[in-house]
Amino acid sequence: MGKNNQNIVKPLAICTTKLYKYPPHIVKVDKMAVLAIDFGTSNSSVATLVDGEVRRIHIEANSETLPTSVFFDFDDNIMLFGTMANQSLLNGAHGRYMRSLKSVLGTSLMAEKRMIIGKKYDFYDIISSFLTQLKHRAEQSQGVIFDSVMSGRPVNFHSDDEAKNQRAEQDLRECYLRAGFKTINFMFEPEAAAFACAKNTDRKSLGLIVDIGGGTSDYCLFESGNNDTGKINILASHGVRLGGTNFDKILNLEYFMPFLGMHGQLQKIMSEGIVAAPQSIFHDLATWEKISFCYTPELKNTVRELERQAFEPLLFKRLANLIEHRNGHELAFLAEKTKISANELGEEVAKIDLGLIETGLYVGVTGDDLQRIMADACTTLKTSVLATLSQAGCQPNQVDEVIYVGGSSQMRLVQNQMRQLFPQAKFKLSSVFTAVVDGLALGS
Repeated sequence: MGKNNQNIVKPLAICTTKLYKYPPHIVKVDKMAVLAIDFGTSNSSVATLVDGEVRRIHIEANSETLPTSVFFDFDDNIMLFGTMANQSLLNGAHGRYMRSLKSVLGTSLMAEKRMIIGKKYDFYDIISSFLTQLKHRAEQSQGVIFDSVMSGRPVNFHSDDEAKNQRAEQDLRECYLRAGFKTINFMFEPEAAAFACAKNTDRKSLGLIVDIGGGTSDYCLFESGNNDTGKINILASHGVRLGGTNFDKILNLEYFMPFLGMHGQLQKIMSEGIVAAPQSIFHDLATWEKISFCYTPELKNTVRELERQAFEPLLFKRLANLIEHRNGHELAFLAEKTKISANELGEEVAKIDLGLIETGLYVGVTGDDLQRIMADACTTLKTSVLATLSQAGCQPNQVDEVIYVGGSSQMRLVQNQMRQLFPQAKFKLSSVFTAVVDGLALGS
């Protein structure tokens, strides 16, 4: 497989500027230049402010966004990023794939080191390598060395656990430092989106940002059109750890994992009776940031033992094969594609080929099915939105406009929930994938 040098980092020189050769047009550090980075769970983007205007920077060929993913290529001992990482996984290259890196911030997984391509890595190393890529690609594009960054962050990395939220921001700050930034500032992502979306609003109104990305759902209630400066007033911000990857997981557990033994029954070993298969295996295998840790000899042995105990051993034989061939990520990608397909089809059935599990196996999913299985998630969204309004002492009928940001805000189940909450409001689909980075640049 051909490699693009822009997507490659040699592992032994992680996060060092010696790795990169700047083109001749980069001649100085512009102390006024700030790089805005929207480090997302699924996709990332960067921008800067030039003469008062936002300039989005293409950090991948012909694209303003880069998939937030990393692939360790075992054959060439290199790291690949973004689309090339995704392609390497889907092409069956020998290596380890990681996605949803942002979800690990603030957890004990950050400092756990694992041997990969001959070196011990923890998530500080991996995330800072990805951020280094964003920094240097932006520098090579703009001819400026960026020492300062304005980074987005969710209102809550981990819902209402404030101690964990603080650790997550500290972890992210450490990763930016390792990536070579000297000045690091943060802005809530929905507030950044509010600045971008309300930039040209001159009439007085009350707006609500509904920013649902890959890992979190964030909200910002703001007032615009109050003065001649064009500035807005942030009235309240709130967020919860629920996003597109959670939707993928729910679908995966509901429709795919039962074919692999989830809810399967086992014969007790030491006594008579029946027990259910351990659910943690399936939950880990359906969680993006945990899939890489499922391909262990210990889990393989556990699954073989479950196969011997099972009343339906075929289910666990499929599970053993999936783990043996490291197809957990492909199954998660299939869940993501199924979610999108079913969302677009509505009442029509999306026929999903589960050949990853067994040849000739299919399952049907509709948009109505998504609404049913995501009912608890929709309740969480509703509760979070109302909590945002409550912070500002605002009622739903006072909101003039609801602005959707983030890829998962395009889900029908999300928009149906918002229409129920705000029947009198106008709805607007913003620059879904770039509104946050635009606002970060404006706020820098």
